[in-house]
Formats: sequence, structure tokens, C-alpha cells
Amino acid sequence: MDINGNQTLSNVLGWISIACWLVVYTPQIIENYQLKSGEGLSVLFIIIWLLGDLCNLVGAALAHLLPTIIVLAVYYLVCDTILLTQIYYYRWLKQWTSSQTPLLVADDTVASDPLEGAPLLARADDDAEERAKPPIVHEFVKYAGALFFVFAVGGAAWAVDSYIHKGRSRSKPEELVEWRSQVLGWISAVMYLGARVPQIAKNFKTRCEGLSPFLFVYSITGNTTYVLAIFAASMDMKHLIANASWIAGSALTIFLDTFVLCQFVYYTRFHAAES
Repeated sequence: MDINGNQTLSNVLGWISIACWLVVYTPQIIENYQLKSGEGLSVLFIIIWLLGDLCNLVGAALAHLLPTIIVLAVYYLVCDTILLTQIYYYRWLKQWTSSQTPLLVADDTVASDPLEGAPLLARADDDAEERAKPPIVHEFVKYAGALFFVFAVGGAAWAVDSYIHKGRSRSKPEELVEWRSQVLGWISAVMYLGARVPQIAKNFKTRCEGLSPFLFVYSITGNTTYVLAIFAASMDMKHLIANASWIAGSALTIFLDTFVLCQFVYYTRFHAAES
């Protein structure tokens, strides 16, 4: 690749990355809403991720990195906050509902159906076990469709952006290599990696129940295109050093997110075998 990079390719990959991150949390938010619970997520996972995103934003701003990187960092913070809000809201709602339950209990003659006296969670678990798990090929088709969607949206966004700015010269911000942004960048990289550890540990206990696999499909795709966009922009050493922490954090996170997807595949096959 030319040391000066391919700005068009970098822009296309950058828009695809943005498309991934714009929708990455949506499946998990929907999952939490449908279950009325955020317990599939590790609180430490979200909190550490949020702190990493905060360091990422400040470091990117100090280093005058690509606008794509700064826009993504702001959006990450918003999404992290939404997920945390869901977790604690549904916990509060569950406690509040439990505290109101005694007021709704009538005398013994009311419950004519023996199932009405059964614990709701137990009945829900039984219903869940009765539902057949989708075959792995169906899951693969869903993932492929999800990837096609973000690539199409990212490509369309790039086309619109190119059309709007057609014939206009856009100056590229000068990247600065200074210690504050580098320290914050490496801290965020470590946090992104560390955040996955409590989630992976929680998955061994919950068997990935309540967790949307698309969160990690989009995360892997977003991080991959994010790193490739940086490489495509330029292979100049100063550019690579300025973005080194962001490259390392994203690349290593891809590995851990792939491990989480392997957990999904394993537990999907495990549930199918039990059925």
C-alpha cells in the first residue's frame, strides 16, 4: 500500500465502521427490553467499557485524530449509558414489583388453576426449555444478513457524503504524537480488553442467556473496519504511532469478541443436544 494511503478506501471503511457502531447496541437494547432485564450483561463489562470510551474520547481529541474516531467515541459513551440505565432500571422495577406482590394476593379460593400458584420464573424457565433452539445454520444466516446490512448502510453513507462534498477539498487534521493522548489511548486499550473478561466469566454461568450475539458480531466488524480504515488512510510511521493504541485496542478486542461468539456457538449446540 502507498505510504500516503488511499483516502477513498479509508473513508469507505470508516463509514462502514460507523454504521456498525450505530447499530451495535440496538440488538442488546431490544433484548433487554423484551426480557425486561439486563442481567445477561456484566455490569463491570459496561462500566469498564464506559471508562475506556471516556479515555478514548479525550485521547483522540488531544491527538487531533480522524473525525470518525472522535464521533465514534462520543457515541460509545451514549450507548454505554443507555445499557447501564437499562440494567439498573429493570433491577429497580423487579424489586418494586416484588414489593407490590403481597398486596395483590387474594385468598386461597381465588386460584383455581394449579399453575397460577407456580413461581413465574420457574414457569418461564419451563417455557424457555420447551422452545426449540434455532439450528446453527440459521444463526449463521442471521449474522451474514446483519453484516450485509451494515456494509450496505456504510457504503451508502460514503456515497452520499462523497456526493455532498463533490469537488470540494477537505483538509485532513494534523495528528499529534504527545504523551497525554498516548497514555489515555493505551489506558482505553487496556480497559477495552479488561472489560471482556468479566463478561466472558459471566457467560460461563449464564450460558449467554439474555445476551445478544449481534452485539459482538457488530463489534468485531466495527473494530476490523476501524483498524483497516486507519491503515488505509496512511502507512506513514507518524500516523501509525499516533494511532498505535487504538489499533492495538481494537485488534485485540476482536480476538476476545470472537471468543464470546464461540461461547454462543457452544451453548447453542449444547442446548440443542439437551433438547
